[in-house]
Order: sequence, then structure tokens, then C-alpha cells
Amino acid sequence: MEAINVYADRLPTAGITIGALKALDWVAPGQWENVVGFENMLSAYTGETDPGILQQVSDRSLALFADPGEGYQRALWIYQAVDSTDHKLGNVSLAHQLGARFSALKFLEKLTPNDEVTQTIDLTVKIVAELTAFTYVNGLPGDSIGDFVAALGQFEHDSLIRMAALVTFDGLLPLGPDFLDKVDSSLRGFSAGHLEGNQTFNALKSMIPGGDTLGQLGFIGQTFGSVSGWIGSFVQQHGLTPENIYESLKGRIDGLDGKMDVVAALIDTHTDYFAHTGTQSLCRSLMTRSLAEI
Repeated sequence: MEAINVYADRLPTAGITIGALKALDWVAPGQWENVVGFENMLSAYTGETDPGILQQVSDRSLALFADPGEGYQRALWIYQAVDSTDHKLGNVSLAHQLGARFSALKFLEKLTPNDEVTQTIDLTVKIVAELTAFTYVNGLPGDSIGDFVAALGQFEHDSLIRMAALVTFDGLLPLGPDFLDKVDSSLRGFSAGHLEGNQTFNALKSMIPGGDTLGQLGFIGQTFGSVSGWIGSFVQQHGLTPENIYESLKGRIDGLDGKMDVVAALIDTHTDYFAHTGTQSLCRSLMTRSLAEI
């Protein structure tokens, strides 16, 4: 893995990912600014202007990220892996929907997994991915669900907009307003085989506590059950609906049209919101920690 400044310098200033995230500004007003570039982040995240202090923070941040005893590299790998598999799952979801809607393409529906099952696993494994990255960054055991749930109420900036994107793009849009009930019901009926056929789970399974697949399914269910209260309150507090999210996206992304589940699949296929905001969150954590330690 390359140094964290390389990833920070590669972050885009425009594009579908940025448009999608900016479409959520009304959900978390003033919380997220698209700061890109390691040098820009140093000033923005520390509030410092002294070149000497900024250099010390930079050196310390780079050293912390490079240290294999710290969890920053593993957290970044998780954020990147989520988006990598998302692109593939988005294509699978689009194929399934085309097969369901057009008789000439009916064979696609038979060749692709049930879309609701796919979206349920995608959403819940992403929640576990966020939990796991959180534990790595904060030096906690991987099964620290209680610590994660307690911290959710304090999430802000990049971390908050990422959770807002997860709730809206991976919950509300593809699964509808009753997505929490749907996911809960689906998880209760899942077997280990449901997970073993899912790309997101297979990409991240080595990071998920629980031992074997059945134990990991139990951990995923436990995590979702613990986080669903926060998610439900977040949706209610901000008045989130598939319709207002869809309209907000249309206002930010040119040419976006179609049914909501198709739009959700397109977001999966064409955005890197996990890796983008994840890189920003890690840089913020590294820099604020380094400033406190120098």
C-alpha cells in the first residue's frame, strides 16, 4: 500500500461521487467539505498555519499510517474494498432488474441473484465494514459493537456524510421506506449460503468477526440490530424518503433518470463514496492525533 498522502492527492474535485455526496448536503448541512490533497488537509483539519508545525504533523501522520502496528492501512483497505465490490454488484443489480422488466432479457433475471437479497447483504456488510474500520482506527477489538453504536451519535464531517450515503443510497433507494423491516426479516431467513454467494461479503470476510460463515452471519445480524435504532432515528429526524433523495440526486447529477432501484444500482456502479470519504476521515484522524502528540 502506498503512503496516505498519495491517496489524498488522488481524490477528485468533481464527478459523480462528488455530485452524489453534495446531494446529501441538506441531510447533514455544513458537515462535509470536499477537501482534497494532503497539504490542503493539513491546514483544514488542524487549523494550523505555522509551516513548522504543519511539517511535524505531516511527518507524524505519514509515520502513523506506515506503522503496521496501527490500524490505518487496514481501515483504508476496507473502504477501498467496499467500493471495488460495489461496482460489480451494481452491474449485477442492473442486469437482474433488466431481466425482471423486459421479456427479451428474462434470462438475466435467472442468471443473477435476487436483487433484494443482494441489496440486503450489501447494506449490512457495509455497516460491518464501517464498524471494523472504526475499531482498527481506534485500537479496539473487532467486535466492539457497543463502542461503535455509542460513537455514531458523535459522528461528524466525512464520517457522518458517509453514513448518510450508506443509509440513503444503500437502504432507502434500493429497498424503499420500510427497508429496516425488510432487512431485519431477510436476515432472519438467511443461511450461510446467502453470504457465501455475495461478492461484498467474500471480499471482506477475513475482517468480519464470528469465525465461520454462520458465526459471521450472526455477527452481521447483531450489528445491524444494534445500529438500526440510530438509522431509524436518522431517517425520521431528517425526513428522508426515497423520493426526496432521488430528487436531490437529479439536481446534482446530469442525466440521472429512471426508477429508484435502477438509480441506486447506478450509484453503486459509478461512485466511490466509501473510499473517498474514508480517505478523508483517515487523514483527519491521523492529523488531529499527530497534532495532539507533537
